[in-house]
This record gives sequence, structure tokens and C-alpha cells, in this order.
Amino acid sequence: MILAVDFDGTLSLGEWPEVGPANGALITYLKERQNLGDKLILWTCRAGEALADAVDFCSSNGLEFDAVNDNLPEITEKYGNNSRKISCDLYIDDRAVGCTDMAVECAINQ
Repeated sequence: MILAVDFDGTLSLGEWPEVGPANGALITYLKERQNLGDKLILWTCRAGEALADAVDFCSSNGLEFDAVNDNLPEITEKYGNNSRKISCDLYIDDRAVGCTDMAVECAINQ
């Protein structure tokens, strides 16, 4: 399984541009998934020094990524290109809305 995870408000519970405090429960979960063979992608809007700070913060909390703001090499090879959209099985993001969430919301509003 490939998991793409956001940084601000998800791995880091602080306010931009700061890093921390760490979302310890999520970091533990992701390390467990990685130990089971899952791949992790850091998928964030951060760039430059702010991105380096995020990667360093995660590393200092024992979390290493298979890719950062990029598809895994095996995905690029499989599809013959590196799409701007990250290919994964699960997105973890504080601003995410899932299809089932939308279905429930639509049913409530009818």
C-alpha cells in the first residue's frame, strides 16, 4: 500500500511556518505501516527551506519517506510518466473529504 501524508495540520500540529508539535499517534501508525511494507510519500505544499524543515522534523521523529512531493519510481515506471498527481492508495490530510463523507453530507442536507 502507498500512503501519501500531508505535513501542516497532519504530521505537525503547529501553525505554518513553524514545525511541531508532532502528531505522535499518526507518526507511530505510519512507522508501523512502513514496517509492514507500506510505502510513504510526504505530500505537502511546502517547498525550499520550509520543506527541508518538515523533512528534518519528521526524520528527528523517526519517520523517513520513500518519496517527497513526488511519485515513487516504480509508479513512474509503471505508467511511463511522472504525473503531477501523486499515485497512492490512501491520502492522509487534515483537509481531506472522502467520498463517503460527501455522501453522508448530501443525505443529511436532503
